[in-house]
Amino acid sequence: MGSPLTLVDHFVRTFENATGAAISIDRQFEVGFERPDGQRRLDLLLDVRMPDCDLTLAVEILRQGYPRDVRNAVWQLSEYQLFAKDRGRIAAFVVAEALSPGARQVLREHGIGYFDSSGSLYMKIGDRLIDIDRPQKMSRTTRVTSIFRGAREQVVHTLLHEGNAWLTGLEIAERSATSVYTVSQTLRELEQLEWIVSEGNGRKQRRHLAQPGKLLDAWSESWTSREQTKTRYFMFAANPKQILTLVAERLSEASLENWALTGAAAANALSPLLTSVDTIDLIIPRGSTVNYTLALGLLPVDKGANVTLVERDGASTLFRQQPPDLPAWFASPYIQYLDLQDGRGRNKELADALRSTVLKI
Repeated sequence: MGSPLTLVDHFVRTFENATGAAISIDRQFEVGFERPDGQRRLDLLLDVRMPDCDLTLAVEILRQGYPRDVRNAVWQLSEYQLFAKDRGRIAAFVVAEALSPGARQVLREHGIGYFDSSGSLYMKIGDRLIDIDRPQKMSRTTRVTSIFRGAREQVVHTLLHEGNAWLTGLEIAERSATSVYTVSQTLRELEQLEWIVSEGNGRKQRRHLAQPGKLLDAWSESWTSREQTKTRYFMFAANPKQILTLVAERLSEASLENWALTGAAAANALSPLLTSVDTIDLIIPRGSTVNYTLALGLLPVDKGANVTLVERDGASTLFRQQPPDLPAWFASPYIQYLDLQDGRGRNKELADALRSTVLKI
């Protein structure tokens, strides 16, 4: 972040040029004021002489402003206006290095002016309106990929799985099998990206995924960049077209649990595109490869593999499905979609069909 003084100087010059006003060189920083619940501090007060009136600008200064950040600033400015004796002369402003489109919209809805380093300036006082809107590239201290690490990935999967539902943090934690803290951290990052929206406050606050396509695309990009340990085998099947049924039957006979089909065979079963698929991708619990190779009668091969085992937990095991007409457990369609991003065969076509007909994103 640049110096707050430099940012304020930029704001003052832009404001004066746009309005013809003169702002006093006497700038009051860290202005204390009393509220019933204790002492508060406003970031900055500026006295302004306009061509037709005098004003005082009550300013909150932010580094980067996303909707949650500016809502806190709105509350602080509202508290100051309640304290101020001459409320009619107070104009509330947020000055930031960068303001996201969603943050700008929140400020407009609350009648609060704003300025950021792109040169954007918004002010509506009486009949006077200034609206200079310039795009601002938001830099993020945390890369998007951090959302898809560890237990946070389970929160992402849950939000996609629940679709249009409005959920509290506790509901998301229960459905994603994660902690409320993990949910809170993940939702904060998603709010900064403006991919979710919220309503209400406190424990009753509910969230809704507003940009599922962007979230899925970002997850897919992260998924394909990670290293995964896969082991490939050959399993004899008298009728290769029936390999999916054969795998399911053998695993059932061996009483093995917590597995899930993914990849081409699973996707083609849910969203038929190809005449047949004679290879299997199987998600299994960590440390269980030996049990599955024995149960399925798998043979290690250098070429001609038709069964791939991948040990996973976490998000990959959430929301498994067992279609009524198929004797097998399937990974969530979202996990299937991600696994189809590997560039093999006609997987891209299968992924597009699955996204269109099943995920509908």
